[in-house]
Parts: sequence; structure tokens; C-alpha cells
Amino acid sequence: MNKIVSKTELSDLVVKLEVEAPMIAKARKPGHFVILKLGAKGERIPLTISSADTQKGSITLVVQRVGLTSNKLCDMQVGEEITDLLGPLGRATHIEHFGTVICAGGGVGVAPLLPIVEGMKKAGNKVISVLAARSRNLIILEDEIRRHSDEVIVMTDDGSYGEKGLVTAGVEKIIQREKVDLCVTIGPAVMMKFVSLLTKKYEVPTVASLNTIMVDGTGMCGGCRVSVGGKTKFVCVDGPEFDAHQVNFDEMMMRLGTYKEEEQAEMKKFHQQ
Repeated sequence: MNKIVSKTELSDLVVKLEVEAPMIAKARKPGHFVILKLGAKGERIPLTISSADTQKGSITLVVQRVGLTSNKLCDMQVGEEITDLLGPLGRATHIEHFGTVICAGGGVGVAPLLPIVEGMKKAGNKVISVLAARSRNLIILEDEIRRHSDEVIVMTDDGSYGEKGLVTAGVEKIIQREKVDLCVTIGPAVMMKFVSLLTKKYEVPTVASLNTIMVDGTGMCGGCRVSVGGKTKFVCVDGPEFDAHQVNFDEMMMRLGTYKEEEQAEMKKFHQQ
């Protein structure tokens, strides 16, 4: 089991957990994720590793309250233990000196974006980060992102912080003023879809990190399959990062709603306890 060693409430819906996992911390690279389970019969959910401390032997996970397991995980306290934690999984982010890199994160997607921002900056890139959320209280890890970025643009739907507008407005402003060599986007599927459509118009190579339905995390169950360039790929072993311009986001979003009714039923039971 893996003990929770610290907990921070980032917002009403988002919690940052530092978890003991020395072997994962040692092997982890930007882009890697874990699959965890609470209880012997709990469901398996994927979470990207936001950061790692090899000296303490811990990894940091940022969790948003969405379904049953994420709510249970957010309710856990320091000292409690996660039943199973498997990782690091997936392919690490390809990091090199590209030139100018836009890192666009939406909501809790900023958490997995953080190690990529850090890695891109260490590789000598000019890193411009665009953070987006519905309102100010949902912007997370801004200070950490600023620490490794040359510039940070914050966009909120309601204009309560930064500039009013969607993430695409911030991304387009950068592309129109200077040459951009790569865009990395992580967030809700619909956000990544529209960032991808925008960058395709300007012919900016773009990478999207996908968070799909996962069960075993080894490519055997096929639950995380997506269409990329007309071919079937498995996010857990072929990804989680793909050429965004090749991803069929509409198909992906349709599949993300597969277990919506079952999830709602389980959440109803959870709240009645």
C-alpha cells in the first residue's frame, strides 16, 4: 500500500496528494501516469504524475472530484493508504529543443502539464504557458507554472482573473505575434479539440495528452482505444500523448460517456451513505 504523506486543497473540487511511492518516483518522467485502486474491489482510475521527489520517495497526484473513486480519494487524509498504485505507465513526453513552445492547460489538466513545462524549459525552449478555467478559483498551480515559463497567460470564461475568454484566444494571440514551433495541450477533450483545430489552421505541430477510459493499463482490455490518423491506438501503451491533428476527438468524447449512467448511480449511493 502507498501512504498519503501530504494533502493540499487547491480548490473546492481539486486536491493535491503527495503519496509514498519510491520506485515510481525514481523511474517517472514527464508524461507518465499511474493507475490506482481504492479497496480490493475498487475501480481502477488513471492519474498523471504531476511531480516526483526522489529523495523523499514520493509522487504528487492532482485529483478532481468527478466520479466515485475520485471523490473517495479526495476525502482521504494524511496517513491513510491507497490500496494499489501501478506505474509509471505510458510513454514519456518527447522533450528536446524545439524553439518556442506553447503549453496550454485547462482546469486540472494543468497538473500533468507542469512537468512538461519544466522539462521543455530545461531543454532550452522559450516556454509560453496558457492556463484556462471557468473562473479564478479553478486556476491551479499557477505559481509552479510561472517558475518554469518565460510567460504565462491566464484565461477565464467569466473574466474573474487574467483575460476573459477561452484558452484558444490566448493561444491564437501568441501564434499571431511570433513563430511557434510546438504546442502541447492538456485538458478536457473538447478544449484539446478546439486548440487542435486552431493550431492546424496555423500549421503549428501540436501534441495532446489524452485521458480516456482505462482499466488494466497494459493495452489488453482495449478500454482506452482511440482513433489516431484512422488507426486504432491504445492510450495506456501507445500514449497518452499523440499528434493532436490526427486524433478523432469526436469519437473519443462519445466513448467517454459510455459509463455515465452507471457512474451517476454509484455517486447517488455514495451521497446517501
